[in-house]
Amino acid sequence: MSTVLNDRMKNVWILLLFLTTLFVLNGCGTSNNNASSNGNDQKTIHIGYQKYGTLNFLKAKKTLEKKLEPKGFTVKWTEFPGGPQLLESLNVGSIDLGHTGEAPPIFAQAANAPLIYYANEPPNPKGEAIIVPKDSPIKSLEDLKGKKIALNKGSNVHYLLVKALEKAGVRYEDVELAYLPPSDARAAFEKGSVDAWVIWDPFLAEAERKTEARILADGTDLVDNREFFLVSEQFAKDQQDALDIIYNELKNTEKWVSENKGEAAEFLSPQIGMEKETVELTLGRKTFGFEKITEEVIEDQQKIANQFHDLKLIPNEIKVNDAILEQDK
Repeated sequence: MSTVLNDRMKNVWILLLFLTTLFVLNGCGTSNNNASSNGNDQKTIHIGYQKYGTLNFLKAKKTLEKKLEPKGFTVKWTEFPGGPQLLESLNVGSIDLGHTGEAPPIFAQAANAPLIYYANEPPNPKGEAIIVPKDSPIKSLEDLKGKKIALNKGSNVHYLLVKALEKAGVRYEDVELAYLPPSDARAAFEKGSVDAWVIWDPFLAEAERKTEARILADGTDLVDNREFFLVSEQFAKDQQDALDIIYNELKNTEKWVSENKGEAAEFLSPQIGMEKETVELTLGRKTFGFEKITEEVIEDQQKIANQFHDLKLIPNEIKVNDAILEQDK
C-alpha cells in the first residue's frame, strides 16, 4: 500500500475515532448544546476563544457581561490552542460559540458537528504565512518539496499550505507534515526539527520578532484567511436575543480596535502574555470589518471544502450552506 493511501486511510480512521468519541460524550450527557442554567434563573453562555482576535478584546473589556446581565445571562470563557480544538468542544456542547479561521468549520462539518456560521471578518491574507529560519537554504515554495513542515492540522494554515504547494507545482504528498499546535511547533521550529512552519498571527508576529524567521509566502493571492464566528445550532435557534447582543458588542469592539490600534495593543498585551510590539505588528496588517455571512463567503467556503474532499482530507462531500441559518440564506 502506498504512503499516500496510508495517509488517507489514517485521516479516515482519525475522523471515525473522533466521531465515536463525540457519540460517547454526547451519550454521557456532557451538555445539551445550549446555554446552561446555574439554577438561579440565570443562564451561562460558554464562549471559546483563541490566543488572539476580536473576542479577546471583548473578553478583556468585559462589556459583554454588562450587556447580558440584565437579560439573565452570565459568561464563561475558555481558551483553546486552535480552531479544531475549539470546534470539537462546540460539537460536544461544552461551548456555545467561538471563533476560528476558514478550515476548521469544514473539518467539523464533515464530522457532522451541529455548527452555524454566524458572522465573519474580511479577508486577512497577510495574517498567516509559511516561515523558515533566517538562515534556511529554502528560498522558494518549490524548495519545500521533500521538506518537513509543521502546522496545526485542520486549521486555516492547512489550506494556505495546500494552495501554496499547488501554486509551486509541488504535490501535497511530496512534503512531510508534522501536525503540532502552535507552542509545540514553535519549539520544533527553533530546534530545527522541522524545515518550515505554517502559522498565523500573533504567533507569526512573535516568531518574526523573536527568531528573525523569514516569511517564505503569506496568504496574498493564495487564500482569503477570514475569521469566522460560529455558534451551536441549538444556541442559534434558542438564544437569538443574546446572539444579537454578542454580535453588536463584537462589532463595536472591533471598531474601537481599528480606531485605537496603539491603545488596543497596549491593552491586550498583558492579557495574552505577548509584548506590545508583537500585538502592534499583528494589528498593523490586520483588516477590519464585521459582517453577517454573505452568499459570496459561503461560495468561497464551499471551494475550500471541495478541495479538501478532492485531497481526501475530509472523507465526504459537504454543503457549507447546510450550516447557515435559514433566515441568513
